Amino acid sequence: MAVTIYEALNLIEKHLPPLSTETIPIENAIARVSSKSYLATISLPTFNNSAMDGYGLKGEASSYTIIGKLLAGDSQTYVLKDGECIKILTGANVPKSVETIIPQENTQERETSITIEQPVAVGANIRYIGEDINKGEIILNLGDVINASHIGLLASQGITHVEVYRKISIGIFATGSELKLHHERLNDSQIYNSNTPYLLSRSEELGCQTRFVGKSDDNIESLKNLIKSTLDCDIIVTSGGVSVGEADYTKEAFGQLGMETFFSKVQIKPGKPTTFGKIGKTLILNLPGNPLASALNFEVFGKFMISKLSGQKACYHDGITAKLSQKILSNRPLSNIIPGTFDGTTFTPLKKFAPGMVNVLNHCNGIIIINADKNELKQDDYVKFIPIRWNFLREDFKEFTS
Repeated sequence: MAVTIYEALNLIEKHLPPLSTETIPIENAIARVSSKSYLATISLPTFNNSAMDGYGLKGEASSYTIIGKLLAGDSQTYVLKDGECIKILTGANVPKSVETIIPQENTQERETSITIEQPVAVGANIRYIGEDINKGEIILNLGDVINASHIGLLASQGITHVEVYRKISIGIFATGSELKLHHERLNDSQIYNSNTPYLLSRSEELGCQTRFVGKSDDNIESLKNLIKSTLDCDIIVTSGGVSVGEADYTKEAFGQLGMETFFSKVQIKPGKPTTFGKIGKTLILNLPGNPLASALNFEVFGKFMISKLSGQKACYHDGITAKLSQKILSNRPLSNIIPGTFDGTTFTPLKKFAPGMVNVLNHCNGIIIINADKNELKQDDYVKFIPIRWNFLREDFKEFTS
C-alpha cells in the first residue's frame, strides 16, 4: 500500500541511525554542522575603547586642556579632571574618567588645548565592554550550519577547533544495460545515464561525501556485488529498477541481501515507486528511473534524509507563499509535484515537463506539491513554493504541500 508524502517522511525520520561527531580546525569547518553549542569565553570589546580618532573629554565645557595621548595598545592610563582631555586614537583603551570622545574634526586644535566647534552627546563614540558580545552568550548553536560569520566569531574567542557532525557518505551506482555512462560510446537503443551524475552532484551540493560505485547490468549478481561494495556508506541511492517491469531487478537484489523495507510506494506523481529501507546501518533510497521523477523525489525525500542525518537543526521543508499565475488541473488521486519558477511574488509552472525529461530543472528554481485531494488550483490561489536552487528549511515540521 502506498504511503503519503508525510507518512514517508515520518518513516525516514523514525529509522535514521544515531549521529557521530568529529573535531576539526575552524579553518576547515565551513558548511559543516555544529554538534554542540559554543559560548563566548570573553566579552567583546574586552575593554572600553575609542570608536574613532579624537579627544577623550571629562565634563561639559567649550574648551579643554590636553594632558596626554593614548594609542591603540597603550597600557598607560589617565585620571582626568573636569575641563581636561586626552588625544585618543581608534581602538585605544578609554580611561574610566573619560566621559565622551569627540571626533577631532569637531574641534579647533591648538598646541595644548582644544575648542569645541560641534558638540556630541555625553558617552558618544565609546565602544563599551560587552557591547558586541557578552561572556557566556551563545555564538554557535547546536545544529547550525557553520558559515564565515561563525568562523569569525569563534576566532574572536580564541577557539581553534569545533566539534561537528561527521559528513554523510553516499554511494550511488548506475543500473540498466540500456544505459551508458557519459564518457562511453552509444549503441543503438541505448541512452546516456544522466541520473547518476545528477544525484552525485546534488549530494555534493548538499554537503555529502559521494562515491560512484560503478555500473551494473540488469542481473541480480551484478547488482548484489555493487550493493555489497557500498554497504560502508551511510546512504545508498539508486535510480531505476523499482517498478514492476520484467527486468527491474533492483528490489530483488536488495531483498536478497536482507533489506528491511519501510515503504515501497508513495502517493506522489511523478515517482510513485520510490522505496526506502535499510541493510544493517546503511539506509537505502531507491528512486524511479525517469530522470525528472528521480530528481524531484530526491529533493523531497533525499534532501530531508541528508539534512536530518547531517544533524542540521533546520531540516524540514518549508514553503514560501506565492500566488499561482495560472490554473492547474490534477486528475489523479496522488500528490502532484509541479516544477516551475518563483519570481518573488508569483509561481509559474513550466509549460512542458514529463517524468522522463532531463531539460526541466535547468529552467526552474523550485516546485510546488499539490495535495492528492485537490483536483484544481485556480489562478491567484496561494501555494507553497519549495526552492531547489537554494535552501529554505525550518527547525520544526510544518506542512509544505498546497
